[in-house]
Amino acid sequence: MPRDSTATKARLLDAAFTEFATYGIAGARVDRIAEAAGANKRLIYVYFGNKEQLFDAVLQRAMAAGADSIPFDVSDLPGYAGAIFEHLVARPDLMRLRLWKLLERPLATGYEPGAFQRKTTEVADAQQRGGLAREMAPADLLTMVLAVAQAWFWADEGAGTERTDRPWSSERLALHRSAVIEATRRLIEPKKADG
Repeated sequence: MPRDSTATKARLLDAAFTEFATYGIAGARVDRIAEAAGANKRLIYVYFGNKEQLFDAVLQRAMAAGADSIPFDVSDLPGYAGAIFEHLVARPDLMRLRLWKLLERPLATGYEPGAFQRKTTEVADAQQRGGLAREMAPADLLTMVLAVAQAWFWADEGAGTERTDRPWSSERLALHRSAVIEATRRLIEPKKADG
């Protein structure tokens, strides 16, 4: 019976996600990844090349899944930021993976480079129509919106989402989400003309 390489690749990517989110690239071990995936270690090299390329594939897959589950809506950037916040609450391991990327593979592209450019173009169009603040360049404004959505996870206070001894309460989560939405709304709001 032929092997299902698609299923094996998916298992390897799942196992590698957990390994990289926990240990980063330097601390990750391909033998643990292979064992967790129920696959031969050699297949990691056959399918992905090396550990860094496997990390890149894991990151790209995670970013694509996030983009698919959180559609970009330039007409509702506060809602977009709130949805990103909720996604990260549900998957705190994504922030750990992103941190390892920033520390160990800062020049690697995590997702299709054109995706950010398309969003930036939509922001620029909305700015030209007067629907968004024009004080920042489109890429800067979009970056600030993304930063607001992720801010709680970078702050020391945000670490509580991963710890079972002090997780955020549902009330605290609601307050954080509201703060993300309000900060984004204020950030993007066009200045009113003097008159």
